[in-house]
Amino acid sequence: MTYQPAIATLSRRTLGRRDFVIASLTASGGMMLGLRRAVAASAANEPAEVGAWIVIDPDDSVTIRVSKSEMGQGIYTALPMLVAEELGCDWGKVRVEHASATRNLATHDYGSMGTGGSRSIRSLHATMQQVGASARARLIAAAAQLWSVPASACSVSDGQVRHVESGRALGFGALAAAAAKVQLAAEPAIKTPDQYTLAGKPLARLDTKAKSNGQAMFGIDVRLPDMVYAAVTMCPVPGGTVKSYDASKVLGRRGIQAVVPVPGGVAVVADRFWRAKQAAADLPVEWNPGADAGTDSATFRAAYRAALDGKLTVARNEGDTAQALTQGKLVEAAYEVPHLSHAPMEPLNCTAHVRPDGVDVWMGTQNADAALLLAAHAAGVAPEKVQIHTCYLGGGFGRRAMNDELVQAVIVSKAVGKPVKLLWTRETDIRHDRYRPQAALRCRASLAADGSLNALHLQTAVGSITRSLGWGTADSGVEPQAVEGLANQPYAVANQRVECVLKNTHIPVMFWRSVGSSQNAFVVESFIDELAHAAGQDAYQFRRKLLAHRPDFLRVLDTAAEKGDWGKPLPAGKGRGIAIHESFDTIVAQVVEAAVSPRGEVKVERVVCAVDCGWVVNPRLVEMQIESGVIYGLTAALFDAITIKDGAVEQGNFDTYPMVRMADAPRIETYLTLSRGARWGGIGEPGTPPVAPAVCNAIFAVTGKRIRSLPISDTDLTSRT
Repeated sequence: MTYQPAIATLSRRTLGRRDFVIASLTASGGMMLGLRRAVAASAANEPAEVGAWIVIDPDDSVTIRVSKSEMGQGIYTALPMLVAEELGCDWGKVRVEHASATRNLATHDYGSMGTGGSRSIRSLHATMQQVGASARARLIAAAAQLWSVPASACSVSDGQVRHVESGRALGFGALAAAAAKVQLAAEPAIKTPDQYTLAGKPLARLDTKAKSNGQAMFGIDVRLPDMVYAAVTMCPVPGGTVKSYDASKVLGRRGIQAVVPVPGGVAVVADRFWRAKQAAADLPVEWNPGADAGTDSATFRAAYRAALDGKLTVARNEGDTAQALTQGKLVEAAYEVPHLSHAPMEPLNCTAHVRPDGVDVWMGTQNADAALLLAAHAAGVAPEKVQIHTCYLGGGFGRRAMNDELVQAVIVSKAVGKPVKLLWTRETDIRHDRYRPQAALRCRASLAADGSLNALHLQTAVGSITRSLGWGTADSGVEPQAVEGLANQPYAVANQRVECVLKNTHIPVMFWRSVGSSQNAFVVESFIDELAHAAGQDAYQFRRKLLAHRPDFLRVLDTAAEKGDWGKPLPAGKGRGIAIHESFDTIVAQVVEAAVSPRGEVKVERVVCAVDCGWVVNPRLVEMQIESGVIYGLTAALFDAITIKDGAVEQGNFDTYPMVRMADAPRIETYLTLSRGARWGGIGEPGTPPVAPAVCNAIFAVTGKRIRSLPISDTDLTSRT
């Protein structure tokens, strides 16, 4: 799609604390809280906007705008907690709304609105504190001016400014309009985490009630007057095009209003979605599938394995690995991982209304400002005429950062002149995803006589996300996501070499929860286990020796081993596995207890997680996200693979692409072991990478079989070795 390079540029825009301060200065030199103009209330009984991020109502309630998307990770609670920590408002009167991408286009108040890479807290913690501190200072200044007292004599708590000496107090609502006009001579200092009184507490989520009683608006819930529905039929082979179609075969049906060509296929518009879906399924379409129509997964696997024997690019090189591999005990293993679908519970959808004077879009997107540019391009209007109404996301995992459904919805709405809700069915969602890359990896190592690791050689052949998205050609032969978890593996090895070859097929690939770490942690942590076994050493103790130079890793590893009862006996048929991995500036270790029945059935019974993300805004949210990451990774490890036949994806729904269900879910325990310091790690993704290797290592403890290809369900575990 021709819009992607612009999206890539926009998504890299960031707003640091210094940028925030600079952007906040008005022409007269005053501080305007991240907004080049502060909008005050026109009347005392109206809300007042105290900068771009905060709106205060007369009843002292505070609405905090959040520039990141809420897709279950709890960011609608965590970021407001940081604002409230400095602002001193009544937490019980805090509300949240999504920031405007249209406003951001004009003013850049919110920086990048892209949500991914577990970077919401990592990138915005200081900025959100500054937002709260600045608003607090301006409220105090307004009260001090009203009372003719020094600002230093006033304090804030529970949504009120107080002058202790006189006993006077005013609520935020009474001061907000005046505070909006205050210009600060300098930015107030923000608290350090050790001074927090609100942040760091396990507060309940602000969105729980709305999501429990049905008030929460997800994209799929949107209803508009005069709205029609659209379903799509798309070429089974990714990249294929429409050769011809016969609209007359469905246009005479009840409720069918139009047939509109869209990128990748054809949309059918009706007064009911079911009618549109049925007509789209029955629409006679002749496809031009292209040259990739004859490909299949077996061909891909062979090609990826063969690529490891070709030219590779060096991503890390220390010592003389080739020479060291000729000494000591040589251990070799080859691993494979398949394409994976994101499979969010809410399938992709978008509601669009294209009018002569502008475009409105309602959807769950991980990248509101990029979605705005997509909508403008598809509608043929100036970007400032587009409004993105960001809804709750029923899962994203990276997929909703690229909004193919938005482009289709805008095109259809423009064609029919009405608001259109376009829905992808589950089958469309899975068969036309942008998948986790397929990869083949090869590992070699040498062990000294004492069992110590002397050399490590890691090679990967993997699909390039950068190339697939059209963000460049990755001419260097390596990209960060391809080798994350390989080139930065933490174990101390004097001789190590990491090599990469980027290899794409016609299957589009993209960021999947934890990105390259999802496959690379599986390989590294499985191979480390193999090395421990070959050295005749305990898997936990073997890791400890290799991590002696990393006290932060040791603390996390030791916590997981202790809490996970490492070394304690288990009944026959059960085993433990261990793994540790760092991603998105967070270290996670997991100990898994798994049972394997005589029929080869795997049951993961317990997962113990130790986490170091430095500092925590809300430990309850951390626990939720680690649990979510475990379930997501466990689903992929146990069951899932996207396979190709005749160039098309074979899976279509949860019968062929199953999820972990309640009956499959293990008991999950999360323990925080925080290094604090300067670390503000992400938390949405780091819980996923260690799951697969820890489970596979536990299976080895029971069966003696090494699993080097996922999913686990493809391996016969009925026998023991």
